[in-house]
Amino acid sequence: MKRFGRLNHPTYRVVATDPRFPRDGRIIEALGYYLPLMPRAQDQVKLNTERIQYWLSVGAKPSQTVAEMVEKAGLVVPEPKQRERKKSKGKPKAFVPPKKKQRKPRAERRAAKAARAATKKK
Repeated sequence: MKRFGRLNHPTYRVVATDPRFPRDGRIIEALGYYLPLMPRAQDQVKLNTERIQYWLSVGAKPSQTVAEMVEKAGLVVPEPKQRERKKSKGKPKAFVPPKKKQRKPRAERRAAKAARAATKKK
């Protein structure tokens, strides 16, 4: 739903839009309107059910409010399928704590440093 209208007098357009755009941003197609302050209930909502059925068939996901309006108009809103969790095929390995690092003795470190310095001088 895209909000229009002045302050304290909202009007909404039911639209097909890309979810990456903001609420009042770019739309793909206008599908109807909703006038919440209209006194006559029959004039509050007007929907193009043919186009809404098309968008639902190609995978559009309506918001909860739009889904309720579409159901009142007589269309069936498909419910999203719940993904099945895959079951693991094996048992997890037993926990083995990581080995602690041990520093080399100071004499070995000095010898390795001297060897590196000697190879750089050559």
